[in-house]
Amino acid sequence: MRVFVTGGTGFIGHYVVKALLEKDHEVVIATRHPNKVPSLRSHSKVSFVEASLTDFDKMGDGLVGCDACIHIALGWGDTPSAMLMNDTRATVNLLEMAARAGCQKFIYTSSTAAMGRMRPSMREVTSNLPMDLYGATKAAGEAFVLGFRHGYGSQFPEVKMRRNIIRPGYTFGNPAFNDGCSQPDRRFFEMAQAVKENRDIHIIKNDGTQFIHASQQAQLYLNVLESDKNEDIYLGLGSVWISWKEIAEKMIALRPGCKSKIVESDMGWGDEPMLFDVQKIKDHFGLVFDAHEFMDDHIKWTFDHV
Repeated sequence: MRVFVTGGTGFIGHYVVKALLEKDHEVVIATRHPNKVPSLRSHSKVSFVEASLTDFDKMGDGLVGCDACIHIALGWGDTPSAMLMNDTRATVNLLEMAARAGCQKFIYTSSTAAMGRMRPSMREVTSNLPMDLYGATKAAGEAFVLGFRHGYGSQFPEVKMRRNIIRPGYTFGNPAFNDGCSQPDRRFFEMAQAVKENRDIHIIKNDGTQFIHASQQAQLYLNVLESDKNEDIYLGLGSVWISWKEIAEKMIALRPGCKSKIVESDMGWGDEPMLFDVQKIKDHFGLVFDAHEFMDDHIKWTFDHV
């Protein structure tokens, strides 16, 4: 399969590309930084479209001949209108261009932020109540991806392209390639730096999440791509909740004699975390992810690279 991937040199993106290549797919990467991961630049089954999300002509040309499109890249903005123009509009255009190019499948990367406020039962069918512009943008993208399903005039007399959505949660990991990148969030690195400097680590009491390793996230993308699913949403999360306190304790343990202490701010969060229900990826694909098997290695890697 020839797969068009936006953001394929980014963190989740380069893990997804690696997974695709390991299954012998051909990959076209759309990115502003084609030299960011030299290992991909030199790969025989990888080609590049150097473009931003709003370079619509380049994107359209790159999609020609592709069987599928995986949209991972994010367009950013500091205002509602900027987010609309840089991300939502770009997603809608990519959706149209992929269908016009004859892509059979389209996977949209949303986020758990689209769901917004935590409630007792967080599942794929839980209503979206975004709490910021990022979440609102992702929720809007989801609506267009799911809504593009019937015939629309002469341009799209019918819509054959299968469209699915993945909502990643906190995704972490070492680089997929030696010259790749780690997650953009800096909390792991900030903790490691504090330990090295014998400073206290400040966290919120009972803060944590259902961490998922990037290779596990990529496995979900591959399963969705190679399935016959259509108009489905999947939560890309681990099944096990891990606290930031546990991570901080592991950081401190790497340096015997460290004088750093963990300082917790009490925001009134309960001892029992609210969880996302990840039963659907188990039911559909047999996937159950526990990030613990990767966490120790990533903490040590972070400590060594800070």
